[in-house]
This record gives sequence, structure tokens and C-alpha cells, in this order.
Amino acid sequence: METQKKILWVDDEIDLLRPHLRLLEQKGYHVDTATNGEDALESVRKTGYDLVFLDEMMPGMGGLQTLSAMKEVSPTLPVVMVTKSEAESLMEEAIGSKITDYLVKPVNPSQILMACKKIFESKKISGAQISRDYIKEFQNISLSLSNSLNAAEWIDLYLKLTSWEMELDAHPELGLRQTLQDQKRECNAEFGKFVERNYRTWITDEKRPIMLSPDIMDRCVIPELNNRTSVFFFVIDCLRLDQWLILEELLSEYYTFDKQYYFSILPTATPYSRNAIFSGYFPADIEKRFPEIWSSEDDDDENSRNRYEHQLMDKLLERKRITLKPESKYVKILDSDFGRQFEGNIISYTQSRLTAVVVNFIDMLAHGRSDSPLLKEIAPDEAAYRSLTRSWFQHSSLFGMLKTLSLQKNVKIILTTDHGSIRCMRGSKIIGDRDASTNLRYKFGRNLKVDDKQAVFIKNPVDYKLPRGSVTTNYVMAKEDYYFVYPTDYHKYLNHYHDSFQHGGISMQEMILPVVKLEPK
Repeated sequence: METQKKILWVDDEIDLLRPHLRLLEQKGYHVDTATNGEDALESVRKTGYDLVFLDEMMPGMGGLQTLSAMKEVSPTLPVVMVTKSEAESLMEEAIGSKITDYLVKPVNPSQILMACKKIFESKKISGAQISRDYIKEFQNISLSLSNSLNAAEWIDLYLKLTSWEMELDAHPELGLRQTLQDQKRECNAEFGKFVERNYRTWITDEKRPIMLSPDIMDRCVIPELNNRTSVFFFVIDCLRLDQWLILEELLSEYYTFDKQYYFSILPTATPYSRNAIFSGYFPADIEKRFPEIWSSEDDDDENSRNRYEHQLMDKLLERKRITLKPESKYVKILDSDFGRQFEGNIISYTQSRLTAVVVNFIDMLAHGRSDSPLLKEIAPDEAAYRSLTRSWFQHSSLFGMLKTLSLQKNVKIILTTDHGSIRCMRGSKIIGDRDASTNLRYKFGRNLKVDDKQAVFIKNPVDYKLPRGSVTTNYVMAKEDYYFVYPTDYHKYLNHYHDSFQHGGISMQEMILPVVKLEPK
């Protein structure tokens, strides 16, 4: 049974408010009264009230003084200030003192009831509405899966799923998270089939219906390079759409946003997707034109694969016959100390026409969670992972950089990511030669064998514009939320990587990504 809510009403003319007090009691609230600040403060000390209505103009201890004293006794106590004055300065002072709401006399019964419902029942009321709306949306999404969706419709569907996921973060009591997760898994199964059917057509069609990784520079960055503009191109490694929406919320005080969406190439891994962004080429073309990138003996070393991004970007500008003076700049942020140093110097980079900034923290967070019990404790699920992203960004050098740039004239900012990540929940047994790569969502090597219901097998890398390596090299890419595990010590590694964030495969979370132009307010 729900506990009766206790209200304290403080007013030196309390007798004039008896009709309001009776109404609250009729609605099931317990109401106490006080006619001055001193008595009100004593009542708050003795009784655990759920809400206080506080008159602003009282003899002796005034309303604002009483409010300040109440907050010292009970910092989280909701207080509704009631006053005759509509002076802006008074409102600002009251808001600064952390009032919950503000009513101007004469107040009518409906205002009082609305204030109580807002404070006591808003979460319950909004939760009920959210449940109704989501059940309706659930049915619409399920129905849309029976149709043949195109790329734009898949983006729209993923945006809806992500928005609902974040909405439900605030209402875990509704018990709808698992329903949404199940539906997302169903959508990813269909999305994998969609990508399998269309990907090879996209990569060979210059008029493809969706922007891919090699198109980003040409379509989104190069058009901003004019004589009067300094362009900053931020690439946040492994940033998912839901994580971008958190960044967007925090940046909305400083920027407006012009958003587009694109599909990462396959595999959704840094050596392929980010090199494709900076070069404007698919990986097979990079291998042909820049063989040194793929000559590393360590095939799994992503840092070695991405050492040439600045050169690839400059070669792309050269092909487009764009000459920059001063020449382009490239910065890769791998640790917080260097990030703070760059944040302090970022104004000097506004003298350059183009500065590319790669930020690696999110990728390190995703991979670090697999091996750190502490990170897994802090971020045990998707909602907590988003919360951790928020906490990082609020205190990050990246946020500081973007706040600083929001105050500069003639600066253009493009922000994107190379790929996302997916929470891997199901293992897929794979067989391959000893020299096969060790990645968990994609592999290349010889004699690879895996269940084709759980992965895409690529016999001929050229079909997917991937590096050939040797003539016997094959690729496999995991679908949905699968991750690859070898038969040797199968259960050990199955358990170790279960519930980890990985990338390299085919899923909405890894492939559907934002490209955002930030316009300072």
C-alpha cells in the first residue's frame, strides 16, 4: 500500500487557505501548517515531509531565508514557493536556492493539485504514457520488419530503437528493457540479411543509396574547405549512435546540429573503416595503392595499420586538387595528458585550414571492459555503459575542446566515428589455421569454418573490396551479437568474452553511424 504523502504549508495567513488544505486532505494527503518560518523549520526537523508549500512574504524569517534553512536540514526536500510578486530577480533568487516549483498568488485549487501531481506522480504518469507509446511503437516496428526496408528506412528504424532505449533508461521500473532488447536482436537478424543482399552492390555503385566510409571526406569535409574557414574534423573511434546522442545533449548548450547518417564498411574495425574514411578508398584499393599499410607482420595491430592516416588524407586532397596553406594537421589522442595538452593549444590550430583529430577513448573503454572486472562492475549493461560515456565526456578534454571552439569565428566542425560496437552475448565456434587473426567479430586467414547462420563467409575478398593477402585468404564476419571462439579452451574463452563490447561484424550498432556538422550558437 502506498504511504500517505505528508505536506507542510507555511503561510502567515493560513486561515485564508483552509479550502485548499481541505481539498488536499480530500485527495488523500496529510497536511500540517505553520504561520512563520521558525515554526516551519522546527516542524521540518521533527517530521519527514514529502513537500512544503512556502509563502515568500512573511514577518520575521522571510520565505527565502526559511527556504535556505530548510535546505540545510533536508537538502532533497521539494519546496514550492508561493508569492504575490512576479519580479524576475525574486524568481531567480528562489530558483538559485533550489526551489522545485513557483506559484504566484492568488493560487487556485487546480494549480495546487498540479504541483502535487508533478512532484509525487510525474514519474508514474509519464511511465504509464511511455508504456502505452512503446507498445504501440513495438507493434509498428514488428510490422515494418515484414516489409523490405531500404537503407534510409533501416536508419529510421535504428533511430527509433535507440531513442526508445534511452527513454527506457529513465524508467527501469517499467520492465520493458528486455522486450526492447529482444526486438533489437530480431531487427539485427533482419538487418544482417539486408546487408548481405546489398553490400556488394553498394561498394561498386558510385550512385549508391547510402553514404559509406570512403564517402565521408568527399561529401562532408571537403565542401567545408573554403578560404575563410578553419575546419576541424573529429573522428571518435568506436562511438555508437546512443553515445553520440549523449554527447549531443551535453553539447546542445553550445551548438546546433546538422546530422546525416552513413554505413561503415566491413569489417567494422579501425584498420578498414578509419583508413577508408581518411583515404576515400576501399581497403582493396588502399592495399593496391599503399601496400606498406598492409605489410605489417602483426595483422592484428590496429595502431600499426592506422599509422598512415595523415598521409592518406593528404593524398585524397591531392587527388581532389586541393592545396591547403597552411598544410593540414593531424592529431591522435591516445591518453588524457596529451588530450589536456592539445585542449590548451587548440586555438593555435584555428590558423590551419584543416585539422583532423582522432579520439581513441571510447574504443579503449569498450575493449578495456572485457578485461577489467572494475569496468564491468561500473558498466554492467547498456544503460550503465551510456552513463559511463556521459561521465567521461563531461570531464573530458574533448568536451573542453568543443566548448572552446564554440566561441571561435570562422570555424567549422565535423564530427563522426569510424564504427560502433555491439554487446556480444552469444558465442560462435570457429575453426581456422594457426595464423588466422585473433579478432572476435571478424577474422581472416585460411581454412576458416563457421556456422553460416551466425556469420558471413567471404571466400573471395575482392568481392567485398578487402585486401587479398595471400590467394587462400578468407574472411568471416559475425552477425547479430555473436562472437568467435576457437574449440581449444572453448568454455574458458566463451565465458571470458561473454557480455563484452566488440566490433568488426554486421549489426546496426556497428554500421549505422552519425556524421554531424556542429554550428556554434
